[in-house]
Amino acid sequence: MGLKNLAAKVAEYDKRLENGKASKIKPSHVEKVLEKLRNKSDELGEEIASASSPQKRARLERKLEVAMAQQERAEWLLNEIGRRDGG
Repeated sequence: MGLKNLAAKVAEYDKRLENGKASKIKPSHVEKVLEKLRNKSDELGEEIASASSPQKRARLERKLEVAMAQQERAEWLLNEIGRRDGG
């Protein structure tokens, strides 16, 4: 799953939370997306290390920043879901 799709999933979960439908969000689904984001970040880190041009490295670094921001959002979301479920 690409970075755009993963970000869209996190945004969808955020929207559900805002609309009071947190109970419809399964923590396991958010954890799955979070794991994919972590894997994507690792892949991007490896690509950055082997990037052949400064332009490619800069593009990959921007992607890594997005992936890390989405990870933070997903972690926050998991925390919010846990609080609302009494966890």
